[in-house]
Amino acid sequence: MVFSCTLCENETCYWSNLCPSCRKVKHYMSCFSRDRVVEVLDNVLARSEDKQDLKIELEIRKEIAKKESDLSKKKKAKFQLPAKVIE
Repeated sequence: MVFSCTLCENETCYWSNLCPSCRKVKHYMSCFSRDRVVEVLDNVLARSEDKQDLKIELEIRKEIAKKESDLSKKKKAKFQLPAKVIE
């Protein structure tokens, strides 16, 4: 019999209900408890709204700094004399 993995629903399983990757997750849950695995996933993979806002703000600041740097470089290049004129 051929089935889809009951957890990810992406992989085809021939001998069990779980694909090898999902089986590994199940193993972690048996070693560390389901609650601990979910807690780690929440802390590592999911961001709270506060952290999301901080990340957005940080990315906006980086983008502004890059644009200011590019603009500064363009202004410097605009005001420099061509090499032939300097000689």
